[in-house]
Amino acid sequence: MKRNRIIGRYSQGLDGPLLVVIGAMHGNEPAGVLALEKVFVMLAEEKVKKPHFEFKGTLLGLIGNLRAFELGKRFIDKDLNRSWSYEMFKEISQQPEDQLNAEQQQIIEIIGVLRDEIEKHPPHQIIVLDLHTTSAHGGIFSLTTDDPISIRMAVELHAPVIKGMLESIQGSSIHFFDGKNMGIPTTAIAFESGQHEDPDSALRAVAAIINCMRTIGCVSANDVENKHDDILINFSKTLPKVSRLIGKYSIRNQGAYKMVPGFKSFDPVSKGQLLAHDGNDAVYCPADGRILMPFYQQLGEDGFFLIEEAGLDNTLRLAAIN
Repeated sequence: MKRNRIIGRYSQGLDGPLLVVIGAMHGNEPAGVLALEKVFVMLAEEKVKKPHFEFKGTLLGLIGNLRAFELGKRFIDKDLNRSWSYEMFKEISQQPEDQLNAEQQQIIEIIGVLRDEIEKHPPHQIIVLDLHTTSAHGGIFSLTTDDPISIRMAVELHAPVIKGMLESIQGSSIHFFDGKNMGIPTTAIAFESGQHEDPDSALRAVAAIINCMRTIGCVSANDVENKHDDILINFSKTLPKVSRLIGKYSIRNQGAYKMVPGFKSFDPVSKGQLLAHDGNDAVYCPADGRILMPFYQQLGEDGFFLIEEAGLDNTLRLAAIN
């Protein structure tokens, strides 16, 4: 089914940040799109119920990999969330469209939408929230940059923060939207809201969007119902607040990789435990820890991640206090 890339735009014309929320950066992850559709309805209804309701800034909701989303596939030619590079963007922006792969075309179109928004309504600050889900069941979590705003948003999401993953996942949207690539101070965060087909993943993504709107000042704390915090707190209350990456398995035989059934994100695993088969090769756990994002889908390059619990560092601790 043909869809528009822009899911919605909401603004009351009041000064504030541009919050860009992207769903379906991977085309087989519909929860973010469903969540954005719900949030735009909620904002319209809120203004009717509360005529004095104020929204500062702009919420712009986008479908990331539009072509893959229409087909229900993770990607067409290459994982879009491994393709974000400013150097590559400058290169492909000079090339004819018919020489670009499907995901490069998506990048050109997304940046075009954002530049059009910035030109028409220049913001002082851009915040990017990239919504994802995983093929395995298990907990929710967030990935941040070192930007204090990104860390603050992660703390407000009441979900585990995974440190060190950005170094092992090159070309993500968080890399691209961390800094001034858009000509305006920009910070980003990624939020994993659950399993692809779990309907509650969309509800948790709704809560994440609303919590971010509160955190960056788009809406007043008085306008955010406690249930949105409770949804996230209750789902992650048994999970470690902060973990760090200690290993990653990269798939060698695309199409022939099979995880041992039944693993969920944050499940404890032991050194030497059989985790998967990569073609004819058995894959054993390299160390004690917890498994994250075990691979139970057709397309992708990361078999699993291995994490261990970590303490709150000073940056996270200060963000939690403030």
